[in-house]
Amino acid sequence: MLRRAIARRWWLSKLHYLLRGLRIEGRPGDRIWYFAFGANMHDGAFRERRQMRPLAWRPGRLPSYRLRFNLEGRPKGRAAPANIARDPDAEVWGVLYEITRRDLVWLDSTEGVPGQRYRHLWIEAEDANGQPVPCVTYVAEGRETDGRPSLRYLTLLREGARAHGLPEQWLRFLDTVNPAECA
Repeated sequence: MLRRAIARRWWLSKLHYLLRGLRIEGRPGDRIWYFAFGANMHDGAFRERRQMRPLAWRPGRLPSYRLRFNLEGRPKGRAAPANIARDPDAEVWGVLYEITRRDLVWLDSTEGVPGQRYRHLWIEAEDANGQPVPCVTYVAEGRETDGRPSLRYLTLLREGARAHGLPEQWLRFLDTVNPAECA
C-alpha cells in the first residue's frame, strides 16, 4: 500500500528510488515503451489488475533472449512466473506498450520495483515490422533450472499473445509449455 502511495507522487517516487540507489530519468509525462512478455500481455492483468492505460500497443520481440520460467511463484514450489535470459540463438515475443514515465513508476509499484525481485532492463526490441524500439522490461535473477508456470498463469500468456496477434510460431511455442501439477 505504501509503495502505491509513493507511486502517486512524482517527487516521492524519485526520493524512494534514490534511497535504493536508483534514479528516475525524465519527466512524468515523457512517453516510453514497455515490453511485456509475461502476464502483462493479457488485458485482464495489465489494464484491469494493474490499472494501466497504454497510449498505444504493438507486437514486438526481443532478439537474443529466451523465455524462462525460473522464478519462484505462488504457491511456492508449484508455479514459476516468466523471466528472460540472454541467449544469442533465441527470441522472445511480447507486447510493446507505450506508457508514460509516471505509468512506469505505477507499474513498478505493482511489480515490486525497486526491490529484490525484478529490476529494469533498458533494451532495444523490434516491432513486428523489424523496426527498432527502445524500451524497458523487467528481468530478475532466476534459478539455474526452470520450473513450470501454473495453468492460470500460462493461460494469461497464451490468451494475451493471441489477443495481441503475436506470430503463430510463438503461439505454438506457448502451447508446448507444460503447466505445473496442482496438488
